Amino acid sequence: MKIYKIPEATVMRLSIYSRFLHQLSGEGIEKVSSGEIAVGAGVSSAQVRKDLAYFGEFGTRGVGYKVDELYGHLLKILGLDHKWNVIIVGAGKVGSALALYQGFKERGFTISAVLDVDKSRIGTKLEQVEIEPMEVLNQRVKENNINIGIVTVPASVAQDVTDKMVAAGVKAILNFSPRVLKVPNYVILRNVDLSVNLEVLSFNLGMHR
Repeated sequence: MKIYKIPEATVMRLSIYSRFLHQLSGEGIEKVSSGEIAVGAGVSSAQVRKDLAYFGEFGTRGVGYKVDELYGHLLKILGLDHKWNVIIVGAGKVGSALALYQGFKERGFTISAVLDVDKSRIGTKLEQVEIEPMEVLNQRVKENNINIGIVTVPASVAQDVTDKMVAAGVKAILNFSPRVLKVPNYVILRNVDLSVNLEVLSFNLGMHR
């Protein structure tokens, strides 16, 4: 299995499958077919089987999959059998909302530190996490073994913040700023631009006018 050859779209669908399986498990359902997963995820059953085939053979032909067993496999594949510590830089509206989002903790992501340069925010708390100054970035990354950073600062300072995260040892960055960032090849970068998603929706709506 060569992870780097697996399409990103497949990984995103695995996340959806895992959430659906978690829901089924909570409802006490023990077995599920690829067709049922497909309906729950909004894809074809052939796509479900193709996505899972990248990682081996699961389930029994004609019988389906054991819900908890497949869910466990997907958590391991997605790296969610490991607890990840996360740092957020930028405690404005977006950063604060992310820090307070309980869904992260449920999926194994702990917001370990939130940093900002605004003195009026420093010292206040978001749940149990106190907002701290940028000067403690290196210390927090090292002492909390933080691998993931979230950037929620204005575009004008986003690259500088990213450079500091990388220098501190952060290996993966989720960028919410409206700027295209540059990172070394060994750092994983994902951009979240809500306006892009709205534009995709408007494109599709326009196609049906």
